[in-house]
Amino acid sequence: MIKGVIFDMDGVLVNNMAVHFRAFAAMAERYNLKAEEGADFSHLNGRGNDDIINALFPRELVEAKGVAALAEEKEALYREIYAPTIRPTEGLVALLRELHEAGIPCAVGSSGPRVNVDFVLEKCAIAPYFDTVISGDMVTHCKPNPEIFLTAAAKLGVKPEECLVFEDAISGVVAARKAGMRVITLTSTHTREQLLEAAPDLIVEDFRSISLDTIMKLQ
Repeated sequence: MIKGVIFDMDGVLVNNMAVHFRAFAAMAERYNLKAEEGADFSHLNGRGNDDIINALFPRELVEAKGVAALAEEKEALYREIYAPTIRPTEGLVALLRELHEAGIPCAVGSSGPRVNVDFVLEKCAIAPYFDTVISGDMVTHCKPNPEIFLTAAAKLGVKPEECLVFEDAISGVVAARKAGMRVITLTSTHTREQLLEAAPDLIVEDFRSISLDTIMKLQ
């Protein structure tokens, strides 16, 4: 029986992946870098900034500025770009309200930094629905390692096998499976065909098709 629900943030609480790409593009322009035409960075979705910064920026720049400074700079750009238009994913608030009324605790389990999580929760006015938040800067290993989800489950006081995860990234699905949890994926980042390879329990466009009854049928 599902007794706790864990939500990833990027691509789940908000459909924001395009904004992250805009922020990286702004960073590239700032440092006179050129991205490869048609480059595919989907394998980095759901991972922490350490992995992403090292993969996207030249070694010389990373060594000169430092991963932490580049990540902070990029995330500040992201929040500046996104603030005027941010909104929760369709159907999310209704589902959070239903889970709250049913007494099912919820957590955020994100590889993103805590400042970004707080930004999303505040701007979307959904902070009261979450009992705990686990972000990438609170753990040793980010996704696809299951540490974020296992830590969130422990904070909720729920066994891993009694948790459901909402994800958008394949690395997040892998992490949830390693944690022994059920997982529903949104098609905000990967195509349905790509997600099928990761074998989630259910694939949906957004939260409008999800209810407490849908979740309980996953037992």
